Amino acid sequence: MSTANRPYPRVQDLIESFAAWLKHRRELNEMRQLDRSEFDRIAGDLRIAPDDLEQLVRHGRHAADELPKMLEQLGISAEGLGRVQPLLLRDMERVCSLCAHKAQCDRDLADGTAAENYHGYCANASTLESLDRADHAHH
Repeated sequence: MSTANRPYPRVQDLIESFAAWLKHRRELNEMRQLDRSEFDRIAGDLRIAPDDLEQLVRHGRHAADELPKMLEQLGISAEGLGRVQPLLLRDMERVCSLCAHKAQCDRDLADGTAAENYHGYCANASTLESLDRADHAHH
């Protein structure tokens, strides 16, 4: 529903944010109820370290939202990369999710300066530099 069609858009946004927060809290609670061996098995099935899985769940489903935007600003198609190198893209999403420089990245993405500045803070910088942009370009 567009903002113009909602009678109280700010209230609706707050309600939706609170609902998302509650859902995330439930997911965290479910994770805590798993015994350690079951949790470790799930991490193994996903091919990630148990500590990384725990951090990923804590950060929530939008923790890697910056990655597709970064790829776009670098002229790399996330969809194309996902088709050609799905495991690489998944690992880049994991790295992005665990990043401690979200504020800087978000500012640069919003300003359109991420392509010039990401080298200084992005944990995916070396991977991004190694990608053959010609193979993953939009055009």
